[in-house]
Amino acid sequence: EVQLVESGGGLVQTGGSLILSCAGSGFTFEDLALGWFRQAPGREREGVACIGSSDGEPYYLNSVKGRFTISSDHAKNTVYLQMNSLKPEDTAVYYCGRAKTVVPGRRPSDYDDWGQGTQVTVSS
Repeated sequence: EVQLVESGGGLVQTGGSLILSCAGSGFTFEDLALGWFRQAPGREREGVACIGSSDGEPYYLNSVKGRFTISSDHAKNTVYLQMNSLKPEDTAVYYCGRAKTVVPGRRPSDYDDWGQGTQVTVSS
């Protein structure tokens, strides 16, 4: 059974940092791309950062480029999202997803499995 468990969310002030972690099990990390998505109330889920299993460049949402960094540790079956210089508009539930292929797709439909999500709240 595939499982993805996110952690690391919380409340932080504008300009602060958080590190999200997503521990995966039930599949081989190297075989598929992984991504971080977020969903704010009343809005659609959007791709924030996605990383493939090859050495290709990760994808980043334009509004987080230069502030967020996605990385993965295959030995630990964990993917991370380092978030710096956080803004109130980053407030959302953040989800980890396992892609259908090795390509780090940007759309929720490119992903098969999801974690339960972790809340990130940035106060102004």
